Amino acid sequence: MKKLAVLAIAAALSSAAFAAPETYNIDPTHTLPRFEYNHLGYSVQLSRFDKTSGSITLDRAAKTGSVDVTIDTTSVNTGYALFNHHIQGEDFLATAQYPTATYKSTKVNFDGDKVASVEGNLTLKGVTKPVTLTINSFHCMPHPMLKKDACGATATAKVKRTDFNMGKNAPYIGDEVTITLPVEAIKP
Repeated sequence: MKKLAVLAIAAALSSAAFAAPETYNIDPTHTLPRFEYNHLGYSVQLSRFDKTSGSITLDRAAKTGSVDVTIDTTSVNTGYALFNHHIQGEDFLATAQYPTATYKSTKVNFDGDKVASVEGNLTLKGVTKPVTLTINSFHCMPHPMLKKDACGATATAKVKRTDFNMGKNAPYIGDEVTITLPVEAIKP
């Protein structure tokens, strides 16, 4: 009977250790947030940010986690230097005053073993609004080159730029912006 109790305690402790939260640091070379919007009805324009940092914490056994992402808004990349400067101006990102955008989760939602969505707050141009990220893909495994555990996901959300004091030329330039966040994160 004592052996059975010892085995039960050992099993409980080992499963508690398994359920510990794991933190992953965002890989800035594989995390390049994109945004797209309708341009005068002619086309959908696609741009990105080249500098992102942050962390993701997951407890897959407990189905909990957190996401903390910081985007350097001065790294906006439209493919055209003059337009990069225009987007960084007061009418849009106002990067001189607000050089970063942040996303901080309030809840991570699971569907089985996979992250399905993340609820949180997006702060952009000094305005904070609730935004839910829909997770379109999610995968964790040992990184084949780095030999460390890694997780990756692609998340999307739609926001209105007028909600963040960036409504110049709306509705001609689309108010709705689709944000896509492809993220890869590595366990330290």
